[in-house]
Amino acid sequence: MQKFLFSGDEDMATIKERYEIAKEQYAALGIDTDAAIATLKDVPVSLHCWQGDDVHGFDSDGQLTGGIQTTGNYPGIARTPEELMADMEEVMKLVPGKVKLNLHASYAIFEKGQKVDRDKIEPKHFQKWVDFAKKHHMGIDFNPTFFSHPCVGPDGMNLSSADEYVRKFWIEHGKACIRIASYFAEQTGEVCVMNIWTGDGLKDVPADRMGPRMRYKDSVDQILSEPYDFNKVKPCLESKVFGIGVEAFTSGSSEFALSYAAFNKDKLIPLMDNGHYHPTEVVSDKIPALLTFFPEIALHITRPIRWDSDHVVLFDDEPKEMAKEIVRNNALNRVHMALDYFDASINRVSAWAVGFRTWQKCLLNALCLPNEHLKELQNAGNFTQLMIDQEADKMLPFGDVWAYYNEVCGAPQEGAEYSAEISRYWNEVQSKRQ
Repeated sequence: MQKFLFSGDEDMATIKERYEIAKEQYAALGIDTDAAIATLKDVPVSLHCWQGDDVHGFDSDGQLTGGIQTTGNYPGIARTPEELMADMEEVMKLVPGKVKLNLHASYAIFEKGQKVDRDKIEPKHFQKWVDFAKKHHMGIDFNPTFFSHPCVGPDGMNLSSADEYVRKFWIEHGKACIRIASYFAEQTGEVCVMNIWTGDGLKDVPADRMGPRMRYKDSVDQILSEPYDFNKVKPCLESKVFGIGVEAFTSGSSEFALSYAAFNKDKLIPLMDNGHYHPTEVVSDKIPALLTFFPEIALHITRPIRWDSDHVVLFDDEPKEMAKEIVRNNALNRVHMALDYFDASINRVSAWAVGFRTWQKCLLNALCLPNEHLKELQNAGNFTQLMIDQEADKMLPFGDVWAYYNEVCGAPQEGAEYSAEISRYWNEVQSKRQ
């Protein structure tokens, strides 16, 4: 794909010159910025298709359910698979780094007369996505869609429902998604992370907490009984503390999901979404805890404001700390990273790109820190010097390294260059969808 073109050689020379100066400053601390850039260029991060159309998908016209909500009504929403793919291609022009595609099952593309319900979906219903991924040399991650569908029990649940017909329908959906994930891995030659998450829960104080969780466990057991190669398909289980309409109880709590993963390490990995915990909990602290026991983990990266609001990821303290924990624990090849947010109040292409660029910044920043030196200070109990050095590191010329990384990846620079491309695409493409 053709990436963003710079306006002139003079700007590029200035970026390179500033980078060479910054490179020397980092080298004085024992940091190889060239190596950091080379490393990050090969780290895949999943770009979530649902930011482009407010999680609507293509298999239903119904409203969002399952305790999630998209707010805003910014014009220019993608209405068809072709528009969504075009928008994703524009995002790929705007971001540095290696992009992986992340799909929900609700984004199946049906030919005329081919539509089936979610328990009957097949790889052929995602062939256009496979072709799209191959065109851009991307792997594909996948998510069964256990929400926004009329098949729910009287208790409002699906995989946890006491209604066996409902539960069977969704178990079959999960099995179908295992088969589709295997097809994605086979076709792209890259690992497919398949995330299981349900919004099952209750609005008010339950009379039975154990029953729904036992049924949920059995449902996941049955889904994972579908054959797959664990080296190619990585099912994972995602927890959530609460959602809209499920404030009092969720079947897939953190304790449930983590316990299931711990007892099934040969066929599933844990996934943490940093918006799915109590606001005072931080996933940055949980990452090394899980890496102590699990060979691999998965992340959904978002920005929660007071709850799982799924705001666009920004260059804030917590995502920076999350990236530091991955990098300084040499876990870039052990953590499967995916973005997960949806904001309909701003230009959706920009929301996509800003969040992806932010996570790239976080990872590059972590790669450009004297991590071993800081560990030595902590281990020696020299906490005064540790604080001094950590604060000094914040003043390193990281912006010049980031600018150079964008240049070598063919992505626009912060500010005017980025804004100009966003405006061009809006004027030429998105605005005409109104």
